[in-house]
Amino acid sequence: MTTTAGRRAMTTATVADTVRATTMIALPTILCGAVKRRHWVMRIAQRYQWDRRSITAMRQLAERYGPSPVRLRIPGRTVALVLNADDVQRLLVESPEPFTPASREKRAALSTFQPHGVLISHGEERRRRRQFTESVLDTGMPVHRLAAPIVVRAKEEYASLAVDVARGAVLDWPTFERAWWRLVRRIVLGDSAREDETLITLLESLRRSGNWAYLGRRRTLTRQRFAERLRSHLERAEPDSLAELIASTTTPTRTCPSHQVPHWLFAFDAAAMAAFRALGLLATHPDRFQVARARLDREGLGTNEHPYLAASVLESLRLWPTTPMILRDTTASTLWGGVSVPSGASFVVFTPYFHRDERSLPHADGFEPEAWLTAEADEPGVVPFSAGPAACPGRELVLFVASAVLAELLRRNDYRLDSDGPLRPGALIPATLDPFTMRFALASDG
Repeated sequence: MTTTAGRRAMTTATVADTVRATTMIALPTILCGAVKRRHWVMRIAQRYQWDRRSITAMRQLAERYGPSPVRLRIPGRTVALVLNADDVQRLLVESPEPFTPASREKRAALSTFQPHGVLISHGEERRRRRQFTESVLDTGMPVHRLAAPIVVRAKEEYASLAVDVARGAVLDWPTFERAWWRLVRRIVLGDSAREDETLITLLESLRRSGNWAYLGRRRTLTRQRFAERLRSHLERAEPDSLAELIASTTTPTRTCPSHQVPHWLFAFDAAAMAAFRALGLLATHPDRFQVARARLDREGLGTNEHPYLAASVLESLRLWPTTPMILRDTTASTLWGGVSVPSGASFVVFTPYFHRDERSLPHADGFEPEAWLTAEADEPGVVPFSAGPAACPGRELVLFVASAVLAELLRRNDYRLDSDGPLRPGALIPATLDPFTMRFALASDG
């Protein structure tokens, strides 16, 4: 809806509150790495619980300016901070028009490794790329058509890790991550890509450049090397891989299939953090661990998704969103509750605040996977995979893979979180949790 003259202007925060929002909410996310997490910064963020401070700052701003979005005093830009869960839903449901996910910051960041990716596309090109992505990823289907080979591969990659832990080894992030990427490469590109660690190393280099958005160095040679390596895997179209499905999927002009795959790999990186944190939640909540184990015993070794483990991953994503900031830019002048919003305005959603809102979530700082099984977690501001037409198309596949991995680990062992981090049995669940310093050992009663 186009604005007309005489409409009232958006409420604007004071300079002091703008500085507070910038330094307490936006800056920590930027420092931690929006595209590729910086491990050393995450350690600092966990030590000082940056997200708790950010949530407190958001709550204060909401009490002062809410419920409508508040404009921050950013020179030369219209930037509005969303303060109400219903407004979160409006932004997501009305994407990609008039609220596009292809914000200027996102385009600058993601173009380093996927310049023609669906997330930063517009119009007909976006529609075609989204349709292609949903077709390959089986968006909306409870079980992906590659479910059976995924389960077999998860067993092959993680069974030995579980055995090693039973023999006294420690399951740390590097060990978990190596097995995760072997599994992901097999799922996406085929078994021949299992050992291609260089592919992921190149992608991570490009993502680190993406952390700097406009200021990042254009790594043209690195991107060429990554694209060539990725293309060689895709051209093989190995059986039981997403590459095979890509080869058999009709792709209209300018769909650019090879430019969609990097984002799938990017998303699987976030999924690894969510799965590892979910293991930490289960290990520090023995009652939930036993429920998960009992359900596994009933479900057996089939190819179905494990609902309780998938719910545990969703709780991990609720408690520690891997996308702490959702950005939307307006593509046209718009009315927002009688307030004029110009074309090109930017809306910012700080998801940790809405995911830990005690007013709508009694278990805001607790671990309640059952809430996802009973729809109690179905709140407008709780969006672990975003929502609306631009929601993550890989939601079902990611949850399936993560739950298959957790099932393989939990089937054999009881785990103890063997680290000095803030996630402890009986303690308040921390607002910031660094997965890169977590370590697991066999529980003494396992």
